[in-house]
Amino acid sequence: MRLNDMVAIVTGAGQGIGKGIALALAKEGCKVVISDITDKANEVVEEIGSLGSEAMAIKCDVSKFEDAEDMAKTTLEKFGKIDILVNNAGIYPFKSLLEMREEDWDKVININLKGVFNCTKAVLPKMVEQKSGSIVNIASIAGAVIGYSNLAHYSASKGGVLGFTRAAALELAPNGIRVNAIAPGAILTPGTQSVGEDTLKQMEQSNPLKRIGRPEDIANLVVFLASNESSYITGQLIVSDGGNTIQ
Repeated sequence: MRLNDMVAIVTGAGQGIGKGIALALAKEGCKVVISDITDKANEVVEEIGSLGSEAMAIKCDVSKFEDAEDMAKTTLEKFGKIDILVNNAGIYPFKSLLEMREEDWDKVININLKGVFNCTKAVLPKMVEQKSGSIVNIASIAGAVIGYSNLAHYSASKGGVLGFTRAAALELAPNGIRVNAIAPGAILTPGTQSVGEDTLKQMEQSNPLKRIGRPEDIANLVVFLASNESSYITGQLIVSDGGNTIQ
């Protein structure tokens, strides 16, 4: 129970990596706000309740600051504090640069990068008042470590998340707030499974550890970065990709 009585907000927590993070935080004694743009957040709340932990669902479009601000306000009304923010919400629509339209670019940047700013900005007043807090941004090996074809907008957004993480960590350190980022490789989620069985097998075989990552691989890192076990770590990018980017 490393996070007993702490309060966390996890964005994009209705499924996939975000859901895995929310469950892992709850198992460590954390009260969790399940933020998502879909109604799947309610299902995650029920699952956390079955574990004997407390959770609340909030519908939030992270690309809109008013939504992020309302989410922080509702969290404080319910739980009185915000100890942890996990900026996980993101999209990754494949599209070539030749086919990419301005609206395609804007949508990815607004959710993946502006969303990180919006949610961070929304929780900061309370974290500064508390003189404590841990913010974990889910970046990606795409953009933050390497490039990917047909994902220029996504790679740009995740490279931006890394830059934001480092700058925010420096600025917020005097307030006792730590900011770190995680760069997942391929993780088995509903989105990843859509590529098909043959592609998944190829991904497994090309990975040094011969497997695709699981949501809990990222969730375990989040728990560590959210807890006092990582109290001397800030402004860092931790890669979790089974060794793909060292080949």
